[in-house]
Amino acid sequence: MKKVLLSGLVVVLAGLLIWLLLFWQPQKGHQVPATSSLGIAEAPKGGDFILDSYQGQIDTRSLRGQVLILYFGYTWCPDVCPTSLGFLSAALDQLTPEELQQVQALFISVDPERDSLDHLRSYGEYFHPKLLGITGAHEQLERVAAMYGAAYRHVKQESATDYVVDHSADLYLVDRQGQLRTTIRHGTQPGEILAAIRAALNNN
Repeated sequence: MKKVLLSGLVVVLAGLLIWLLLFWQPQKGHQVPATSSLGIAEAPKGGDFILDSYQGQIDTRSLRGQVLILYFGYTWCPDVCPTSLGFLSAALDQLTPEELQQVQALFISVDPERDSLDHLRSYGEYFHPKLLGITGAHEQLERVAAMYGAAYRHVKQESATDYVVDHSADLYLVDRQGQLRTTIRHGTQPGEILAAIRAALNNN
């Protein structure tokens, strides 16, 4: 019985991902804001940082030797984050097991008030086992975002506790030596993301 339920769940998730990649379009009125409108003034330089996960603190210096893929967003995001993470997941799925062992994707939540570490765990694992959700205090997040040329802002709605977060939506690829290798623009197809990851793995 458990095997039947698990098989059914796999089929449903696979169908959802295929639909997302082929047919889904962002809702009208919810667009990725231009990075210039979010206050990005300098080219990104990258760098090491420490943030929190359900596993404890994640220090990027301890991940040397792996290719890192960073994404800034939040779990309440209605469309942009699911699209970006769906494309990333599809690319990761095409890596061999050996390649996948050398890659770590980090989902950096810029909404720590609502995104608990347990919730980030389940959210990241929903998209891919190699996607680890991390977050921290806003002072930390603002510093890390600035290092990578990302930005975000909270936009209040009708009440003080009802808000959305406008955020940049690029992927940031960090090489084995901890250097920012390239920025992968929002909307880049899984095949191109896969090629960029493999180039970093091969030091090309």
